Amino acid sequence: MSPRTFFLSLVVLANCFVQPAAFAQGTGAPQMDLQRIRIGAGMYQIDAQVAAAPLERQIGLMYRKEMPQQEGMLFVFEQAAPQCFWMKNTLLPLTAAFVADDGRIVNLVDMKPQTTDNHCSEEPVRYVLEMNQGWFAKKNIKKGFHLTGTPFQPR
Repeated sequence: MSPRTFFLSLVVLANCFVQPAAFAQGTGAPQMDLQRIRIGAGMYQIDAQVAAAPLERQIGLMYRKEMPQQEGMLFVFEQAAPQCFWMKNTLLPLTAAFVADDGRIVNLVDMKPQTTDNHCSEEPVRYVLEMNQGWFAKKNIKKGFHLTGTPFQPR
């Protein structure tokens, strides 16, 4: 079994146990204890929470009042599709990186807090990485850059 298949299997298994906890958090509390993984962005390391279950993805980073600069949230979808995000109930300004299966950043979008504007991927993707707004720009990470880590390894 490849590392990527193993990672995706763990995500699916974890969702069987996390769903009730995530449901309980749908009351205006931030999700703080999702599974975490390390993602490489060149010389930088990202500590990313993984939102893979539908409710985890729906809540995302809502209600968070702060987030350390090296942290983010990786949204994992079952299959590649056009993905669109908004910022309802999200208090932090964020940048969304829409990421292809191989870790290539398809596009980056800055998103304003507490808005319902749609921010979409330029092509079908399975991953979206949200970071504090400006993080990618400060690190000179742009469209076409390749992230590394278990989710982006060849199948």
